Amino acid sequence: MNPMYRYVTRRVLPSLIGLALLLAGCGSGHSGMASTPGGAPRMSTSGALPGAPTGSGGGAGAGTTPILQSPGDNWPTYHHDLARSGTDPLAPPAGSLVSRWTAHLDGAAVYAEPLVGNGLVVVATEGNDVFAVQGGTGRVRWRTSLGQPVSGGALPCGDIDPSGVTGTPVIDQATGSIWVVAFVKPGHHVLYQVDLASGAIRSQRRVDPAGSTPLVEQQRGALALSQGRVYIPFGGLYGDCGNYHGYVVGAAADGTGPLGVYQVPSQREGAIWAPSGPAVDPVGNLYVATGNGSSSSSYDGGDSVIRLSPALMPTDYFTPSDIAQLNANDADLGSTGPLLVGDGQVFQIGKSGIGYLLDAAHLGGIGHPLYSTPVCQGGAYGADATSGSLVVVPCTTGLVALRLGPGSASVAAEPTFTVAWRGSGHPGAPVVAGGVVWALDTYHGYLYGSDLATGATHGRVHVGQVAHFATPAVSGSSIYVAGSGGLLAFSGA
Repeated sequence: MNPMYRYVTRRVLPSLIGLALLLAGCGSGHSGMASTPGGAPRMSTSGALPGAPTGSGGGAGAGTTPILQSPGDNWPTYHHDLARSGTDPLAPPAGSLVSRWTAHLDGAAVYAEPLVGNGLVVVATEGNDVFAVQGGTGRVRWRTSLGQPVSGGALPCGDIDPSGVTGTPVIDQATGSIWVVAFVKPGHHVLYQVDLASGAIRSQRRVDPAGSTPLVEQQRGALALSQGRVYIPFGGLYGDCGNYHGYVVGAAADGTGPLGVYQVPSQREGAIWAPSGPAVDPVGNLYVATGNGSSSSSYDGGDSVIRLSPALMPTDYFTPSDIAQLNANDADLGSTGPLLVGDGQVFQIGKSGIGYLLDAAHLGGIGHPLYSTPVCQGGAYGADATSGSLVVVPCTTGLVALRLGPGSASVAAEPTFTVAWRGSGHPGAPVVAGGVVWALDTYHGYLYGSDLATGATHGRVHVGQVAHFATPAVSGSSIYVAGSGGLLAFSGA
């Protein structure tokens, strides 16, 4: 069995037991609310929401056949699992793309990936609203506001207006809750624990690192939940204004103790901004990738892959030998997040378009990867995906599938990768299900499929405007896309 599937299986099977217990014991949930900086939160049920979801038969409740989902259909974190594989190993063989329903949201932009848990699709918006939509019918189960978002005019730079929830939340299947960070007026990052069944706010806590300037820090990367802690990456705004730093903040899920904080050692910059956030290995080590640092002459933690302990202590790193040039040219290595692949390996690619294969146990310091070679013209952004021996990269000129070579920790041959196929278009971060790679053309607003083995086209459908680096989620035979038109559901995965 491929080691990636072993990793995913260890995460999926225990979840089935916990989720079965949750499904047996969940009721309507409590409705107690907590106060929120920048305005009191509000929660409403689907009956109080303006506008019902629409479907092919005049509404999701009429003319739409519900598709039942099992606990195994969960997509609880960015790209499915802590390895950030982007692959649902339980998905059935892909079929033809068919539109199922559209659920209208609050009209704000959506940068976070949709998540799926207990039959609900969870979407968080830049309006600081979190929605739970019934996956089978498209009806909104609940909507919770986390307070007023920060206006773009209140920020010294940036390209998101308003700025609310940008990083993808994470679903804690063991407790039936959602962890989400909102940027709340007048300008603080707040971690909320939201009840998955009811939308009630269970807890909240400010998570701005001590000494930081919150108005120039952006929480774009996905949250990660591991060993009872929620990990939260930070970077800068579009335009690189102000004295920002790259951070990872760790908050105990039980609300106790101080925040743990790792700060990239650059005097300035070194953002941890890739949408996929930290990847986490089976023993709890985190892997993050940084953007350019402020130094153009020496190593400062910028343009690196950094391994952190669960306590957020740096334990190893890799950076390309041309780090000074990368820093000077804003050629972020961390324009995608690290991807755990193979047998203890890490794949990384950034704006330069060079792919790096690293040994997770010995990342390589300055200039010593296991293997590297050019992959993209124009670089890669967002997140990669992996299935079996293939890694799929969202190059700016189209998807590129790489086949990992025979080398591993137990094989003498040197690890390598070669190009299996190249696609076209302007893809966001891909996901894999049922033998098909699904991606969003973020320029033209299409969801399209490519055969995993060959790259041949496997369907295309218009979805409207989507955010930079947008990525779909998969649950069973369903594909979910969040964009300007709301949350869209398709069958065909």
